[in-house]
Amino acid sequence: MASEDADENVHGHTGGPDEAAPAAERAEAAEGGPLDPKTAAAVAAAEAAGPGTGETVRIDSWIWAVRLIKTRSLGATACRGGHVHVNGERVKPAYSVRVGDEVRLRHEGRERVVIVKRLIRKRVGAPVAAQCYIDNSPPPPPRDAVAPAGIRDRGAGRPTKRDRRELERLRGLGGLGGPGTGGPQGPTGLAGPGRSGSTGGTGRAGGAGR
Repeated sequence: MASEDADENVHGHTGGPDEAAPAAERAEAAEGGPLDPKTAAAVAAAEAAGPGTGETVRIDSWIWAVRLIKTRSLGATACRGGHVHVNGERVKPAYSVRVGDEVRLRHEGRERVVIVKRLIRKRVGAPVAAQCYIDNSPPPPPRDAVAPAGIRDRGAGRPTKRDRRELERLRGLGGLGGPGTGGPQGPTGLAGPGRSGSTGGTGRAGGAGR
């Protein structure tokens, strides 16, 4: 999959001036004025990455091509998981996206809301991708609002069950005394009297038997 994605990467315009000029002229007409050279080049590259006449573009390919998601397979997975909506409707990976569609994508804890300006099938660089949609996304959450991933000292070894429970509690994935946090044993992971007695009793019973 990675090689397939790499083969279709497009970071700039590779055609001649005859191909770039019509694209730049169409962009100037759409934007209502002349474009600076960098923007014109980005528009031309986006046009070059577009589908052929009569061809459609799948939504999973488009969100990958405009860099909303890292790989095409992740785009398909997001669609199947219900994280991609077009014009308010949940869509499948093969949905044909059109210019003017509103695409909502939730990925890695952030919601992206974009309006499709251009259809492309090949992955492009960030400056080119920015010419393919209108970004109406809400601002990302502040960095201090994101729970820390947890940093362990080098050589500390793998985290224990107690460490994982504490990390999940910090991330909000589990509550004190809830599932995965020790239940009746309490948030610290210390065994309650019943568990301690049963474990110790087994050892004493074995000793008594001998």
